[in-house]
Amino acid sequence: MELGLVGLGKMGGNMRERIRRGGHTVIGYDRNPDVADVGSLKELVESLSAPRVVWVMVPAGSATQSTIDELGELLSPGDLVVDGGNSRWTDDEKHADELKAKGVGFVDCGVSGGVWGLENGYALMYGGSAEDVAKVQPVFDALKPEGEFGSVHAGKVGAGHFAKMVHNGIEYAMMQSFAEGWELLEAADSVTDVREVFRSWQEGTVIRSWLLDLAVKALDSDEHLDALRGYAADSGEGRWTVEAAIDKAVPLPAITASLFARFSSRQEDSPQMKMIAALRNQFGGHAVTAADKAGEQGADSPGADVTPPTGG
Repeated sequence: MELGLVGLGKMGGNMRERIRRGGHTVIGYDRNPDVADVGSLKELVESLSAPRVVWVMVPAGSATQSTIDELGELLSPGDLVVDGGNSRWTDDEKHADELKAKGVGFVDCGVSGGVWGLENGYALMYGGSAEDVAKVQPVFDALKPEGEFGSVHAGKVGAGHFAKMVHNGIEYAMMQSFAEGWELLEAADSVTDVREVFRSWQEGTVIRSWLLDLAVKALDSDEHLDALRGYAADSGEGRWTVEAAIDKAVPLPAITASLFARFSSRQEDSPQMKMIAALRNQFGGHAVTAADKAGEQGADSPGADVTPPTGG
């Protein structure tokens, strides 16, 4: 089949190549003319035979909205738009309604696979009507990993991105667990080779996984991760997962804690820890460290103590 693909970055560019390897025609547009096959969205649409399928692979939010707005003016009744970015599921419902008014179908598709997807395939979670999904099924089949699993028609419009959002929330918690375990092992004097402990878990254990394999790969490159700063960004999907859990009264303690741990990573001098230190000093006379001494002496070092108050 023919496919128009908008957005040829790290994910989109590799997806174009994998779809072409599957025997399909892909016409790609990107604002970077060095990677684009055509010079505009208008030219992209004009290059496709009706009924057209255009896959949007641009950042969530305003970039996706403006692209879908423009496609809504260019496409014809019977055409189809697929949003394969990381859009929020509530945006999918809005986009579907906007396009439906013009006779254009809509499918949302959560895509997982990252930089490894070109060779290994992409896990796909998509939402929409059976009729619309059927129009793009050959592309789904080309993108998915080999074998029985790796793609799912998750439900109605929004279901694909909702499923991908939950996937990413689980990913947050799994990564946080590996990170906490690694730090604890590094802190134990009796454990002399943390990297090899992680490597030993790759076979025969219940926590063996691709994330564990990637952790070992990272430790092989930098055994104690000395070259990295302890800072972790979040893409937004972890926040959306927690917000959805609140809306639906579903407890997500592990995923929520992993999201907040990322927020903590951005604080070089945590205001919360200042308050905790002050309270511990007030009720128990525990030592605190002055701000201008931080990094020079520990809380139990000579000179670091603050005279404890009487009582309490």
